[in-house]
Amino acid sequence: MTSEPHSEWLTAAEAAAYVKVKPRSLLLWVRQGKVKAYALSGTKRRVWRLRKEDLDAALLASPVVPSEPLTVLSERGIF
Repeated sequence: MTSEPHSEWLTAAEAAAYVKVKPRSLLLWVRQGKVKAYALSGTKRRVWRLRKEDLDAALLASPVVPSEPLTVLSERGIF
């Protein structure tokens, strides 16, 4: 008998705490398609459930790319 890895389901608030962002930010990412989430039927609002595996995959999918350092205005000859 093979056991499948246990997938832990999180509420939007729990998932937001897991990735250390506000719930509104996480739900925005869900609407933008950046994070995979599952909508449950709610009476007035959608109720979302997320899996830790999906959160980890979304965070690892797009690493932060370093940008050029900002220059001081006096270095550009503005002052």
